[in-house]
Amino acid sequence: MSRVCEITGKKAMVGNHVSFSNKKNKRTFDVNLMRKKFYVAAEDKWVTLRISAAALKTINKKGIEAVLAEARASGNVAL
Repeated sequence: MSRVCEITGKKAMVGNHVSFSNKKNKRTFDVNLMRKKFYVAAEDKWVTLRISAAALKTINKKGIEAVLAEARASGNVAL
C-alpha cells in the first residue's frame, strides 16, 4: 500500500537535503499518516481510514460525514 492520504490525496514529495557545504542530495518528504477509526452515524458503521494529520484537523473542524462526502466527490476514497 502506498503512503497516500485517503481524504486529501497527499503523498510524498521529493526535494534536496542541503548540507552545510551546500551539497545537494535527493530525499523524500513523507506524509504524516496514521490509521484512524471513525463512526459514521448516517451509515451506522465504523470506517477505518489512513489519513494525514492535516486531514484529521479537517475532520475535527467539519465532521466526518462532510469530509467523506467531499472525498467521494473528488474520487479519493471509495467507501
